[in-house]
Amino acid sequence: MVLPHVFRTLVYLLCTLAVVSGPVVAVAAAEDYWNDETPAARDARMQWWREARFGMFIHWGLYAVPAGEWKGKTNYAEWIRNRAQIPIGEYEKFVGQFKPTRFNAERWAHMAKRAGMKYMVITSKHHDGFCMWPSKLTNFDVESTPLKIDVMGELSQACQEEGVRFCMYHSIMDWHHPDYLPRRKWEAADRPADGAQYDRYVQYMKGQLAELVSRYHPGVLWFDGEWEPTWTHARGVDLYQYVRSLDPNIIINNRVDKGRRGMEGLTKQGEYRGDFGTPEQQIPATGIPGSDWETCMTMNAHWGWNKHDTKWKSSTDLIRKLVDIASKGGNFLLNIGPKPDGTFPQEAIDRLAAIGRWMDVNGQAIHGTTASPTARPTWGRITTKRLADGKTRLFLHVFDWPTDGKLDVSLANKPGPCYLLATKDRRFEVTAHPEGLTVTLTGTAPDPVCSVVVLDIVGKPHAL
Repeated sequence: MVLPHVFRTLVYLLCTLAVVSGPVVAVAAAEDYWNDETPAARDARMQWWREARFGMFIHWGLYAVPAGEWKGKTNYAEWIRNRAQIPIGEYEKFVGQFKPTRFNAERWAHMAKRAGMKYMVITSKHHDGFCMWPSKLTNFDVESTPLKIDVMGELSQACQEEGVRFCMYHSIMDWHHPDYLPRRKWEAADRPADGAQYDRYVQYMKGQLAELVSRYHPGVLWFDGEWEPTWTHARGVDLYQYVRSLDPNIIINNRVDKGRRGMEGLTKQGEYRGDFGTPEQQIPATGIPGSDWETCMTMNAHWGWNKHDTKWKSSTDLIRKLVDIASKGGNFLLNIGPKPDGTFPQEAIDRLAAIGRWMDVNGQAIHGTTASPTARPTWGRITTKRLADGKTRLFLHVFDWPTDGKLDVSLANKPGPCYLLATKDRRFEVTAHPEGLTVTLTGTAPDPVCSVVVLDIVGKPHAL
């Protein structure tokens, strides 16, 4: 069980001093991992992530136990401790109730792969401070639960076996650690801030990040919770440098630092650290040209498990969102909130399967593609790939199969072969004219969600 609150601060301090005071937190001062990185080196580091285009987000922790409900209210999820103002002693009781007897890391990783997802980002620690791995720096972790499952360890191994990149979300904010500041006013009675030292908390966080990077080798560290006033730009710079010193090839989102423009996810101009922007629950109208970015989005209305949430997006909507994001040069990080028993909601499983069926046929029109060279067409979206012979391959994602059979593409290029991706033997005529190119389709749409037509053109795209 979790240690009583009266002993917890002492345990934290002793463990932090034992593990973090040594060289594990020393940043490699000889190298500035931000300013010293050449454009070519950055491109090489970011290559796998840019080519992936599609990943799975997982919000799982103690907050799954109450399943979104507290004292008659049913609109909670991962923020339940804060929003329902649950005393820390009450919240800690969930540790003994967290029994994911049906958790199967291999199944999770396989579902991600079958859906066409190339990476997985899971919460190693959310804002509640509970750690989903056995940490030497706290007993508020999975080692204190009845089953003692190392979620991070099992998932990292399963992802490796499936060829899915394992990545982690880690909260800067922590509602459990005795040194984290600021406190909420409602916490004053059972969690006073007397004696709290924020610098000591940062050392604790660095020690935990050292554990995560050295044990599980995540491809991405996806930070969150940076908006509180205790976190500063200087701390963001320091943490970015620190994590890159642990693994120079790791990719870090912009929430490691300040400067994010709310849910739009774009960082303000300046020397802010972070390798990609993080639009949340939205898709930028024209993407973020010149920047790496990733839209994170829920399948329903919550990130964590809420058994009352029935607002599920349709598989058609999710597939078209994936296409839209790829056509704007971004990645799609699609979230699932598992149940406390370790299973995915059936609605999520069904949607992953539907996306996977579409990706089985059309995945090459998403993975490794770049943004559309033209404005958004009325009939759908466009993604592109450069070919080895100097040509460019356009993937015309047709949402609305035209009644007249005409697809207009506003490019001044000489056209090459054009065919339906699903069958490759269904060829289409392409006409070049002063207004661009017109593809003349035949037959009916093979896929009511999104049919993909391949059109090769000579050279780089020249938009009209």
